Amino acid sequence: MNLNQLAENIRLWGRELGFQHIGIADIDLRQHEAQLQRWLDAGYHGDMDWMARHGMMRARPQELVEGTIRVISARMDYLPPNAGFAKTLDDPTLAYISRYALGRDYHKLIRNRLKKLGERIEQEVGQFGYRPFVDSAPVLERPLAEKAGLGWTGKHSLLLNEGTGSWFFLGELLIDLPLPIDEAKENQCGKCVACMTSCPTDAIVEEGVIDARRCISYLTIELDGAIPVAFRQAIGNRIYGCDDCQLVCPYNREAELTHESDFHGRASLVQQPLTTLFTWDEKTFLKETEGSAIRRIGHEKWRRNLSVAMGNAPYNEEIVDLLQAAKGSSAMLDEHLDWAIEQQLSRRQDASIDVLPASTKRLVRIVQKGLPRDA
Repeated sequence: MNLNQLAENIRLWGRELGFQHIGIADIDLRQHEAQLQRWLDAGYHGDMDWMARHGMMRARPQELVEGTIRVISARMDYLPPNAGFAKTLDDPTLAYISRYALGRDYHKLIRNRLKKLGERIEQEVGQFGYRPFVDSAPVLERPLAEKAGLGWTGKHSLLLNEGTGSWFFLGELLIDLPLPIDEAKENQCGKCVACMTSCPTDAIVEEGVIDARRCISYLTIELDGAIPVAFRQAIGNRIYGCDDCQLVCPYNREAELTHESDFHGRASLVQQPLTTLFTWDEKTFLKETEGSAIRRIGHEKWRRNLSVAMGNAPYNEEIVDLLQAAKGSSAMLDEHLDWAIEQQLSRRQDASIDVLPASTKRLVRIVQKGLPRDA
């Protein structure tokens, strides 16, 4: 078996399957174990107990799948056209949804493509050990992708590539073939700290380190209970995830739009009024989010997030009426509804008040100056 030729073939087959970059890494992640333990010890994982439950297995792929000696790391771009970054952030009556979640849930799509890649390799070499993962296993996917040459870790902890920024998904194929490995890329962030200074909640506590307990993506997606009052105003109109640290990154201004139509935004989710989404009952929510990553947070958390955003919107009698009418379904939701009603009534005296946080205004100006093409 010519392993070098096989590696080249794998890259070709990956492109044919819709991946923009395929790299190969060994499984030695020992240098990341101490940092991972410090992060866990600091409690930065918040309520994500599963992060601590698997411990150092995340840095030891061979413990996850016996026999693993290499990881094929795959990149698939997801930046949709007409994403409306600045327009949505600039209008506090609209719902901002993280770009990755506007279309179809990427997990199944990428996992199926990786499975097909494994099957294609098997056709070439015969039976071998492989297993695909897409955010579905305790493995440090970004360090592996960095070792595989897909990019470098930015100060926002996301993987960056000079050609496409950070608007891409990652997936892994753990294999037992001794393929030649790729070289890691040099970190090109330099002295830029735009991502750190633009975070609305100061969640980037040091270069490459995120305190999830402060991160809007964690607060609106992973957190099951009440969103801490201290962060509610900073959330603004972000109802599912947050892209701020990516929006200000200079490398993202050159990002290519996705070729995957499944990642294009659904009309029912793009630049929709907060009040429209809030009126969805659970049946409508499940229908409109079928096949979407959003569905997993459930209807109650969906309305929780929308309540916070509506509380941050300019005073509107319709908003107050909707919030009042929604009370009584759960104590957790009522807490957010009461807070939002109080916020609305506090600015009733001046319905023209500009409620955008200063950090959001600054972000909108930056994004307007350097939007990716058609975004």
